[in-house]
Amino acid sequence: MKISLGFVACVLLLPTGLAWANSPFDGTWKGDLSTAKMSGKPDSFLLQDGTYSCKTCSPAVKVAADGKDHSVSGTPYYDTLNVAVLDERTILKTAKKAGRTVLSSKFSVSADGSSATTEFNDATATNGAPVTGAITWKRVASGPPGSHAISGSWQQGAQKISDNGVTSTFKVTDKTLSMTSPTGSSYAAKLDGSEAPYSGDPGVTTVSIRQIDDRSFEETDKRDGKPVMVWHWQFDADGKTARVRMKEVDSGEVVEALARKQ
Repeated sequence: MKISLGFVACVLLLPTGLAWANSPFDGTWKGDLSTAKMSGKPDSFLLQDGTYSCKTCSPAVKVAADGKDHSVSGTPYYDTLNVAVLDERTILKTAKKAGRTVLSSKFSVSADGSSATTEFNDATATNGAPVTGAITWKRVASGPPGSHAISGSWQQGAQKISDNGVTSTFKVTDKTLSMTSPTGSSYAAKLDGSEAPYSGDPGVTTVSIRQIDDRSFEETDKRDGKPVMVWHWQFDADGKTARVRMKEVDSGEVVEALARKQ
């Protein structure tokens, strides 16, 4: 078969990585939490004299631990927080927005006090089924004398999260990257770093996508113009694996993990 010089010229003039119909970004990608590595400062909780506080939370929290709803501010995800003491090693936190429960989180300390587990049901940023899961913790510092067992500093460890919380679908069309997720989050943003609306997450209002090269891009999520999360996606040549790095801007916490194409 004879190939014309005109055909060759047209192919060579296409931007690298876009000569074929599909972008390496295209597809549904699911985070592999068994590969996750986390870095960041420990979280510090204090429950003493009937008051619960978390100075390392964003925003910081301080409410009575009396099993009643208390108004909180500084977060778009909920407007009241209820902290109930279930026993000497367990508390239950319930967050609501406009009277609707959006988050429940049970924190349980082991009998020896060296570890803990959080079981959660999170609907703060979903238009579908809640994201559920569990987080393990390792104690790095004890609380003051007389405080509840949850008091002290804790380093976050392994996580288990339902599929709807770790799955995203990407599609590139006309130099625009579209994202959808099972929770209802979505955007369609140009790959040139310009801002675009972000839908489905009350904590994110706009997003910008900057394509770094043929197989990687950086996503910056913003709330009212301020960056809150920065993602770096690097897609392997095999088309089956992506390397994901997420940085939470306020806390500086970084999570790195692999994502698998579904």
